[in-house]
Amino acid sequence: MKRYDSSLQAQNPISQAQNSVEKAHHAVSQALTHPTDQSVLQAQQSLAHADQSVTQAHASLNPQAVELAEEMLGEEHTRLDKLLGSEQWDNHRS
Repeated sequence: MKRYDSSLQAQNPISQAQNSVEKAHHAVSQALTHPTDQSVLQAQQSLAHADQSVTQAHASLNPQAVELAEEMLGEEHTRLDKLLGSEQWDNHRS
């Protein structure tokens, strides 16, 4: 399915939240495959931005979309938390 970006879509809080969550997913994936201080910091910053976007989307009239974005964001937080608590990360930090 093609995705059309328009100025209207760019202003939609749900679209912004979904885009932020998608970017967070990519940042977390990067941190998982290449765990460096920089990649983890970028993932944390991306998650914080997505948290903010999802919070702002609560004012929208589409609670199902917000709930889905929250669930997806929660999964990304869990993925990064697993890395930060892993032996792989401990070995990197040593």
